[in-house]
Amino acid sequence: MLSVSRSSLLSPKARVIWAGICTLILTVGIARFAYTPMLPVMVDNAGLSQLGGGWLATFNYIGYLLGALLAATLTSLNTKHHLYRGYLWIALLTTFAMGLTDNLYVWSVLRFVSGFSSTAGLLLASGLVMNWLIVNGHKPLLGVHFMGMGLGIIASGVITSLMLDRLSWDHQWWVLGVVGLVFLIPAWCWMPAPIKVSSTHQSSTPAPPAARFMRYLTLSYFCAGVGYVISATFIVAILEASPALDGFDGWVWIIVGIAALPSTFVWDRIATRYGDINALMMAYVIQIISFMIPLITDHLVLHLISAALFGGTFVGIVSLTLSMVGRYFPANPAKAMARLTISYGVGQIIAPMVAGFIADKTGTYLASLIMASVLMIIGLVLLAMMKRA
Repeated sequence: MLSVSRSSLLSPKARVIWAGICTLILTVGIARFAYTPMLPVMVDNAGLSQLGGGWLATFNYIGYLLGALLAATLTSLNTKHHLYRGYLWIALLTTFAMGLTDNLYVWSVLRFVSGFSSTAGLLLASGLVMNWLIVNGHKPLLGVHFMGMGLGIIASGVITSLMLDRLSWDHQWWVLGVVGLVFLIPAWCWMPAPIKVSSTHQSSTPAPPAARFMRYLTLSYFCAGVGYVISATFIVAILEASPALDGFDGWVWIIVGIAALPSTFVWDRIATRYGDINALMMAYVIQIISFMIPLITDHLVLHLISAALFGGTFVGIVSLTLSMVGRYFPANPAKAMARLTISYGVGQIIAPMVAGFIADKTGTYLASLIMASVLMIIGLVLLAMMKRA
């Protein structure tokens, strides 16, 4: 069995938190998000079309949605723990295998299977970490856990930027796979098997929200999924097309990750002071601004600010939403998170297909940013309705 030396230097809480962070770096930062900076490389050097790039993103999100559906049907926490471990290896192997072929159909299968593994970090690990925190008397906040998304974005952005013009596109995927193995080891070893939440712990949590409240939140989260996936998939390609970013485009994704890294702490503090819904509304407004900036200007600094605003909000939206729902359903938080994430996943499936089609016809992704802005405004209205409910 895999082992990590000197793990005794870390407290049990630190090991669990780091297990979740490493899971997000592997399954989301590398297996999922590395595709964003790799997309223009594959278009230029591997014969991938813009339409094909959109389809690969769609297949990845279909896999993610099906993974969320599977997580929503499972009631056994131990089964989820075993599934979590299997997904770690799927994330690693599908990343490495992307460099073994240039066949669009094989790539589609790999991105589809890789999508399943994303649920290991965003849903299964989130639920396992929250379960451990609740059982052991800690605050059930996931801000630190979701820091792994920012670290994963930085890791994938730095690695791909350093490899650019030094390695071929297929060797870049292989290097990403090797780096992923480094994070698989603590993710495997430090995530303990779950413990059933006692009635004492459940009695101290808020009552489940009303059905109308959850409907508004689910629809709003769908809109957030559309906004997120368009930027997360195409932001490098969108900003790369700007003459103002000549020589800087490779680092746009790193800026997104740097901004995302502290954002979970910031949004936790904002939510504590102003409430979860108000914090979500603020995040939606800022993300809408980040989408509109590339539509109205080619200024270098403003484009970099746009990337930072997106990075500083999309992880916060996920963290705030899933933490809030997880606290309402402490006995099986991963299941509650999965049900909500299905709407998020549907948006992630539809948007890349539409964005890829539009880009193939127009030669630009800017029209997709307009679509993302409109959907996020609708999501903001739904949040306001949810607050009244």
